[in-house]
Amino acid sequence: MTRGLTTLSCLALFLFGAAQGVLGAFYYNSGPPPLASLGFDLAILATCLLAAWGTERPPAAFLPALGWFIAAFVLASGTKGGSVIVTASSGGEWFLFGGAACAMIGALGAFTVWSRRKPAGSGD
Repeated sequence: MTRGLTTLSCLALFLFGAAQGVLGAFYYNSGPPPLASLGFDLAILATCLLAAWGTERPPAAFLPALGWFIAAFVLASGTKGGSVIVTASSGGEWFLFGGAACAMIGALGAFTVWSRRKPAGSGD
């Protein structure tokens, strides 16, 4: 891959993770409360794993996770007026804590599955 394509891929993965965080922050309580949250949690897990698989680079799994963390936790923090988007309900807690766990499991799992070890004494 060329440097420009790699940069665009990294930016797209980061923005996709951030978009999942924004979308999840507004729709985490749709339907039965923990069900939508669990769906968003599984989505960020799959995104992290598929990012590493698609780029064949385990560090790529951290980009959607980072985008998700920034978007979700910025929207979960309160404003001076006291309003907050992600509330302390069961759905909100499943979304934030479950999503954080799934993002880290996906990012670390990518290193476990797709990291390539060079044979001992290969000299490369």
